Amino acid sequence: MNLKEQIESYIPFDETEEKIKDYILKWIDTFDDVLTRENEFGHFASSAFVVNKDRTKMLVVYHNIYDAWIFPGGHADGEENLLSVAVREVEEETGLKAKILDESIFAISASPIIGHIKREKYVPAHTHLDVVYLLEADDKEALAFRKEESKGVKWLPFEEAIGDNIVDFIRPVHKRLIKKITSK
Repeated sequence: MNLKEQIESYIPFDETEEKIKDYILKWIDTFDDVLTRENEFGHFASSAFVVNKDRTKMLVVYHNIYDAWIFPGGHADGEENLLSVAVREVEEETGLKAKILDESIFAISASPIIGHIKREKYVPAHTHLDVVYLLEADDKEALAFRKEESKGVKWLPFEEAIGDNIVDFIRPVHKRLIKKITSK
């Protein structure tokens, strides 16, 4: 199943995700290059909602550009298998080999990214069309992080995942993810 078909078959969790789903599908129909950063207006990213076995904590990384905590993830960079991107990003950003709990999309979001400097070049403001997958890892395993992208990695109790130390645009996403996982 291609990416558009995966998005079309995704059942939104709430009204917010219904609107995001429509937005993403319009984006796919409007642009040819939604999987690469060549599309400066916006492009796909893939993230992982990594939970512990007790479903009480989530894994977050301290992002250098945003100067706050966010779940692991990264750009698709041309790869249509966004689950593979999410799994790879978790390992690269945290050092953990997380277990995939479900191969289907767990959540979607569309996030405004402010203009910023990356690798000494200006990146204009754009949108990340984010596909989120559900993974699990042992919260007792050692964590590692890449200093060029992050200032740290940690397990965050759900009740702290929407606090002031979280990337602004991701707080409502965290809230939906937690609500979704705890309502199962």
